[in-house]
Amino acid sequence: MNLLLLTEPDFIGPDRVCITGRRHAHVRNIHRASPGDSLRVGLLDGLMGRGEITRLDDQFLELQVQLDQASPPQLPLTLLLALPRPKMLKRIFQSCATLGVAELVLINSYRVEKSYWQTPFLAADKIHEHLILGLEQGMATQLPRITQRKRFKPFVEDELPALVGQQRALVAHPYHAQPCPGRCDQATVLAIGPEGVNHYCGHGRGATATCPPVVSGLDPGVIILSALQGSLNNAPATRKVDQVLRVT
Repeated sequence: MNLLLLTEPDFIGPDRVCITGRRHAHVRNIHRASPGDSLRVGLLDGLMGRGEITRLDDQFLELQVQLDQASPPQLPLTLLLALPRPKMLKRIFQSCATLGVAELVLINSYRVEKSYWQTPFLAADKIHEHLILGLEQGMATQLPRITQRKRFKPFVEDELPALVGQQRALVAHPYHAQPCPGRCDQATVLAIGPEGVNHYCGHGRGATATCPPVVSGLDPGVIILSALQGSLNNAPATRKVDQVLRVT
């Protein structure tokens, strides 16, 4: 946890908060903080700042906070992602929040098992839980927007053209494609998924782009492509990937 995220119910005064549960346990047992220590804090979908611990015992964490800094801006990036195996979802939600992806659209395709849509990881509370973990890691407060589209053809024919609009449209492809452009300084729609999704969404809708090196796992692919779109050299410090990943 690099950022202690606050919500409106945490406030017990104009500049005082009281924390319990997971966040309290993390600060006490992992950070091993004590009264007088200062922590990075941020209000969900709001400002960031510092919080000074005024009370910390086995039940409560109280801080006096000052919120006076803007959260790092999200990338102007919309990810279209064929629904992956359920066990990968929590990592993908966290990665999208950490990297600052503005919107994630989970879509159906021929290669998506129908049972995947029944996973409890798609419940609103589970999605929110993992987005929060991602924001805490990435030191940001803005939640990505998550939508689910279970019918592929109606989405592609009725919604995709309006979603893309005048934005740059890219389809991730492992071969026969141009290098993935970096610097997401323009609004971009990026489609990642099985070959069937890549072919259909790419037909007449946008350029194909390859991801170096070869990506065999969806989770690393989301991380690398989103990081490339964020421009590793020009993104805010909290949006940089902290290590070079070799994907095999």
